[in-house]
Amino acid sequence: MSGRGKGGKDKGKKTRSNRAGLQFPVGRIARFLRKGHYAQRIGAGAPVYLAAILEYLTAEILELAGNAARDNKKTRIIPRYIQLAVRNDEELNKLLCGVTISQGGVLPNIQQSLLPKKTQKKDAAKGQTQSQEF
Repeated sequence: MSGRGKGGKDKGKKTRSNRAGLQFPVGRIARFLRKGHYAQRIGAGAPVYLAAILEYLTAEILELAGNAARDNKKTRIIPRYIQLAVRNDEELNKLLCGVTISQGGVLPNIQQSLLPKKTQKKDAAKGQTQSQEF
């Protein structure tokens, strides 16, 4: 046989992402770390750790943005929902405080001084006398 077809043995190519159980590309991150000249030497565990961190942060943001989209009865995540998710989460807001999300808008917020003042009902005021405290 010439070695073609489905009958041959698998060589068992396992990527570093598969070995670590990650979706993010460990090899590509390792290449970026080497080419970026962040340090003279890069350990074997550094790109795995960085890929795991990036994957966790991405999953966290996407989960919160998906919840924001579902609250607005939508199925597609747009930058507005990412903005709402990040700014409503205390830790993500602290991490991304200096980041501007394009097409994200702002959080809905009205100053208390701009809201109309609450007036007491006249019927309730007639029945009860209020004490004068200074």
